[in-house]
Amino acid sequence: MASAAGSGNRVLRIAGPALLPAIAYGLYKSNTLGMLESFFTGPGRTSRIVALVVLVVNWKSLPLAWTFRVWHAMISHFGFRRLHKHTPDKLFHPIVTPSHVSLLEVDYNIHKSNSTYFADLDVSRSHLVCHLFARGCEALSKNASTHLVMDPSNPSKPAKGRFGVMLGAVHCSFKKELQPYQKYDMWSRVLSWDRKWLYIITHFVERGAIKPDSWDASSFNEGKPQGWEKKIHATAISKYVFKIGRLTVHPAVLIEASGMLPERPGGWVAVEDGMAPPSHTITGGPIPEAKSEAESSDWDWKQMEEMRQKGHEFAAHFAALDGLHSQFDAGKSGPLAKFGIA
Repeated sequence: MASAAGSGNRVLRIAGPALLPAIAYGLYKSNTLGMLESFFTGPGRTSRIVALVVLVVNWKSLPLAWTFRVWHAMISHFGFRRLHKHTPDKLFHPIVTPSHVSLLEVDYNIHKSNSTYFADLDVSRSHLVCHLFARGCEALSKNASTHLVMDPSNPSKPAKGRFGVMLGAVHCSFKKELQPYQKYDMWSRVLSWDRKWLYIITHFVERGAIKPDSWDASSFNEGKPQGWEKKIHATAISKYVFKIGRLTVHPAVLIEASGMLPERPGGWVAVEDGMAPPSHTITGGPIPEAKSEAESSDWDWKQMEEMRQKGHEFAAHFAALDGLHSQFDAGKSGPLAKFGIA
């Protein structure tokens, strides 16, 4: 994927200037400039301009905008950005995704509707996972050659199937409303992981409230102003599961293949403290390049495990909510009523 990113940048640098004359000629032949002039100067121009402004300032809520935002995150990181070379001490650092409240996200209380937070979370999580774990995703997508996950029915052969990342659950706690057109930042980071799930925490923070001294600072606490808790509007936790076909991939396999885990005696996929691997998952270890970069970090496995356990104190309660599926009860006489439009 590193080669894909480099070749993509070279194509843009070379083909971009060459395409400009072709684009200009196409606009000329299609009379696009004439249509634009008619749009802004012809009869009824005021209503058209107002409608255009409304669409532009509310673009994130338009049909297919969510798809564009999520796919932009994946394509930009996998296709055009250079793959990072972060060391394990950066695993729990956040990434920031800026956004704003569009008019179409406002509910009858005249603030950002609670339901719209989840669409924003999709975008922020996509940026985090695609940035931190691009190399691991690439390696697992080529499992036939990397042998990171072996076939449980035949451990001598790699597992077959398409690599996928799936969302298991999301919880969002709302603290302070966001007003129409208010700007905010989503701070997302890895919280923890266990034998199946990777947990991600996201804070919705007032734009500009937190200004770290450096994006690579050892602690982001230094950038928090006094009373920063009042600047947090909501906090969400999400969990991802990684699959090759129908096989569950231990999150540590993906993280280690991305060069974000230091070496640990016995490996990270070990039977201890809730880290037992799924019985069908057998791993082949990190890719050499990622392993060499992980070894260059000052962080050891004990520091990493301490941070994982600290985050898992919260994640374990979130995971326990899966048990609520068993609490469904239709009752002997069924529901009280069935209502329409929803």
